[in-house]
Amino acid sequence: MTPRTVFDTNAVVSALLFQSGRVAWLRGHWKHGECVPLISQATAAELVRVLAYPKFKLPAEDRLEILGDYLPFCEVVDVIQPCPQTCRDPRDQAFLDLAFSGNADVLVTGDGDLLAVGDRTRFSIESPESYRQRFL
Repeated sequence: MTPRTVFDTNAVVSALLFQSGRVAWLRGHWKHGECVPLISQATAAELVRVLAYPKFKLPAEDRLEILGDYLPFCEVVDVIQPCPQTCRDPRDQAFLDLAFSGNADVLVTGDGDLLAVGDRTRFSIESPESYRQRFL
């Protein structure tokens, strides 16, 4: 079974920008169809916002090219129902809502606030390392 997967912004940005980083393998994972990455309007907006951070020094054209290595592989989900489980950090709620509405199997994150609610959702929430061990 190909896992329906929500990747948080940090996981996606790290995979896209740091080709020798610890989550660089994610890029090939979604490109080879080994998962179905899910994205919503809110999580896409967050990704675009983070890629525009001055610390990355990415011109608009480069950001578009980088997004082209992720967005075409994603399934767009309309978030029609919020996740009954809430997160301490309201900025992280969009990822829970996406996973819930998109019937995700797993949400991949290194964020402690999201990992802390993993035992209270119908989908698993795990670190990139745990995800890699389970699905690869």
